[in-house]
Amino acid sequence: MNENKLGMIYTGGAYVLWGFLPIYWKLVQEVSPLAILGHRIVWSFVFMTGVVLISRKWSAFKAELRRTLKNRKSSIGITFASIAISINWLTYIWAVNTDHVVEASLGYYINPLVSILLGMIFFKETFTRPQWIAFILAATGVAYMTINFGSVPWLALLLAFSFGVYGLLKKTVDLNAMFGLTIETLIMTPIAAIYLVTLSNGSWGDIEWLSMTSLLLFGAGVATAIPLLLFAGGAKRIPLSMVGFLQYIAPTIMLVIGVFLYNEPFTKVHLISFLFIWSGLLIYTYSRAKRLRKYDQAA
Repeated sequence: MNENKLGMIYTGGAYVLWGFLPIYWKLVQEVSPLAILGHRIVWSFVFMTGVVLISRKWSAFKAELRRTLKNRKSSIGITFASIAISINWLTYIWAVNTDHVVEASLGYYINPLVSILLGMIFFKETFTRPQWIAFILAATGVAYMTINFGSVPWLALLLAFSFGVYGLLKKTVDLNAMFGLTIETLIMTPIAAIYLVTLSNGSWGDIEWLSMTSLLLFGAGVATAIPLLLFAGGAKRIPLSMVGFLQYIAPTIMLVIGVFLYNEPFTKVHLISFLFIWSGLLIYTYSRAKRLRKYDQAA
């Protein structure tokens, strides 16, 4: 199997798994979102430590950890990245378990355009005309929903911006995916563990250790770490234009799950708002693919 096909399988698989995660979170919805996040962090760290050990990269990981902590810019960057992704996951879990899967999918549709905006603000990147059009269309979709529903879709915007900020901060830290994820969870694990231990007067929450709920909570780390590892392995094998196209798999699956599996409302207002955003994303994806194709031909 060639590298390009393998990259598409890995990356597509990552987005498919991310798309179906709402079903996983729904299975533990009787547990508070903070407790689910705590388990997700702790067991992700345990899983990633195992991956590092099995890969026989423990010495390299320790060296990378020391280098990161000694560098002020890197240590601050990875710490705030850990906080940003924790906020993103908490918001996502809360959205799913309070019947806001459709709004969560909206957030992940908006995210690529938020990343463009953050790039312009922090890295002085310039907007191309298609990017401006895409951004204006997406903003129109959000504004239309806000005006008609009488409230800002804050949940979708928080998901989009927290993940965008996470990506922005990760660009300031030169770490490979395996070590980066391990260090991120290492930073947050003490806080998460203390929170879990103090739940319900010292126990790890109101769950039985051998119940299905507890097993699902223990598996939360694996369920969220595996897509990240697949993505890291796939994204480096395929063009960025293909990554940009595949990233819409996850919110599309989430939208279908929210509407058809959990019977969340999808009104005319939702449809018009999403059409604006989808139009913007199509323009953005097409212009990005065209630009990269020209770059490849020139090279």
